[in-house]
Amino acid sequence: MSKAISRRDFIKATGAVGAAGLLAACGGNSGAASSSAPASSAAAASVEAVGGLSSDPVTLTMSWWGGESRHNAYQDAIKAFSAEHSNITVNPTFAAWSGWEDTMSTKFAGGVAEDVCQINWNWLYNYSKNGQTFVDLNSTTDYLDLSQWDEAQLAACNVANAQQCVPVSMTGRIFYWNMTTFNKAGITEVPKSLDDLMAAGKTFQEKLGDDYYPLHLGAYDRMILMVFYLESKYGKDWADPTTSTLNYTADEIAEGIDFIKSLVDGHVIMSLPTYYGSNGDNAAHQSTEWITGKLAGCFEWDSSATKYQDALDEENKPGFTVGEEIKFGDYNGGFSKVSMGLAITKTCEHPAEAATLINFLLNEEAGASIMGSECGIPASKAGLAAAQAAGAVKELVAEANGKVMAFVSNKLDPLFESNDLKANGTGVYQEVFDTVDYDNKSGADVVDILLDGMDAVGYTVE
Repeated sequence: MSKAISRRDFIKATGAVGAAGLLAACGGNSGAASSSAPASSAAAASVEAVGGLSSDPVTLTMSWWGGESRHNAYQDAIKAFSAEHSNITVNPTFAAWSGWEDTMSTKFAGGVAEDVCQINWNWLYNYSKNGQTFVDLNSTTDYLDLSQWDEAQLAACNVANAQQCVPVSMTGRIFYWNMTTFNKAGITEVPKSLDDLMAAGKTFQEKLGDDYYPLHLGAYDRMILMVFYLESKYGKDWADPTTSTLNYTADEIAEGIDFIKSLVDGHVIMSLPTYYGSNGDNAAHQSTEWITGKLAGCFEWDSSATKYQDALDEENKPGFTVGEEIKFGDYNGGFSKVSMGLAITKTCEHPAEAATLINFLLNEEAGASIMGSECGIPASKAGLAAAQAAGAVKELVAEANGKVMAFVSNKLDPLFESNDLKANGTGVYQEVFDTVDYDNKSGADVVDILLDGMDAVGYTVE
């Protein structure tokens, strides 16, 4: 394990984002109320409403992670918001995902997070399980129209009896393929079964060479596909979505790990040491192998379709294809989840203005038409209609999202994405699959590493 450990140490040293320069919460005065929207549920009636909008100058802060196109969309939408609300200035903070949760967890702990935060769904449990960090949005329904979301979507973001965020979009994983490379190997159809995947691995190696692979999976991708495989075979959620009680035995999980190992052994996916040797900590879409078509597939979020297509060089870009979900057993495996949410921190001194900003971005035509599908297919009904009318929903993302939502049948528990488990380079999932690849270990050899890590973050492992 010495090589795997050294990699995790490398990520700790170079990938963590420091806490220097953290922004403080907004300041200013509150005043009279203006626009209103009806409360979406009876729960709102029991929550004290926030103060009204101010007529004085107000400054809000907002944070998000993402790629360049998302950064541009948010900034353009914020400009449009400030044009309509001339007394409100919004100061943004944004970056790529790498290291972002470490940065935000430090801010949440210190009470210095931005007023409006783009958050992962599980952050509600990690950083506000008692409702201590985020405002109950039922108190903001004069400014944020919660009726635009389905009750089930809102319920997924209701923690500690508080509506702590609203979902920006719903998402799941699907296969993307570079058919330019597949065609070079003489394969004309996307893989639709495990047999297809295994056959493609052999064909790539024989016809294109040892440095061509039909699929790429990082450590966290491997964990998600392993769960997808087990759910396909056994027809049960990975864990209880409420209690996080694990539903699989050690033997079943070892079988899932061996399934991933079989993809490495069958030349379907590149071993992690080989990938690290060429790319270090770079994400797959940033790798030369993906850009030039040597890695001809990935298993990614539906909202990432255009990011992976845009990364390809001109020869390979035309071959980008949204694949089909693969049924590895008698059941439809995989899960959907709240892709991300927008929340207001309790340190914000202007929650009415913050709620007005969220409503503009997600529900109003002027904002939602700019945001489009940069954060996935909008979950807000009004937002989706506005984005579609503006032609701002990317066809690839819509295709991928439609295929995911029509197929997946399982629920995600809130501990699956705990940072101690999924963190790139340092998480337990990384340790498990690094060990398998570096030391040629079987599932039975490493299953206890995974189970001990899950137990440590709060899973009930029976």
